[in-house]
Amino acid sequence: MQRLGAVYSFWIERDVLNQKLGGGFPRRSLVLVEGASGSGKSITCQRICFGLLENDVSVTYISTQLTTKGFIFQMQALDYPIAKHLAGGRLLFIPVLPLTQETKPRSNFIQRLMAAKALFNNDVVIIDTISALISHSIDAQKTIDLVNFFKKTVSFEKTIVLAIDPGVLDPDVMNMFSSASDIYLVLRKKLEKGDLRYAILVNKFAGSQTKVTPIIGFLIEYWSPTHSLDDQRLRILYYNMKNESYYKR
Repeated sequence: MQRLGAVYSFWIERDVLNQKLGGGFPRRSLVLVEGASGSGKSITCQRICFGLLENDVSVTYISTQLTTKGFIFQMQALDYPIAKHLAGGRLLFIPVLPLTQETKPRSNFIQRLMAAKALFNNDVVIIDTISALISHSIDAQKTIDLVNFFKKTVSFEKTIVLAIDPGVLDPDVMNMFSSASDIYLVLRKKLEKGDLRYAILVNKFAGSQTKVTPIIGFLIEYWSPTHSLDDQRLRILYYNMKNESYYKR
């Protein structure tokens, strides 16, 4: 286990994501994880969440896509066992899937989010995805209010990770979020030689204590530790990019 005093580490033994991202997220950071649908935002947030929990960092995870059962199943499929963290109170999982599926647009998500102080008691709060929560209720003034709320919250030794789909928000709203972020990661997906390959582009990373890799490639694949089709699992492989310009486009 690795943990530096000013950093929330998400180090795990099996991969190098934490090392490539500066050894962890500095405390008091607002982290933006941007990407279109299917770009790997959720699986990246889930990897970070598990790593934080394994390093004794408490996490609130707000999901617009998964039920509690679905989240546990997804994490198990990735070999990220979280039952002990849920039982021990280190992980607070909040599913908001029923709210986002309502046919009538909800205009009070932002107010309800800012009023729910208990959600922000843990060290790190991950909202996957913030754009699904606010797309029906955001405007310039509400964006300013929400960003100010997040910045005030992180000033109390918290870190907030926001997964966001730029395709469902006004560009001016996106610009406000990206400008306010301390860490700004953009996810890309491309089909290469028959495989879907993903990349994390680091557009901004304030407060890093070690070197940050500007572009991190990753591949999501099925594998079987016993070579049996009945024992297949998902895993994420991170690697150095050979053709960085290919993913910058």
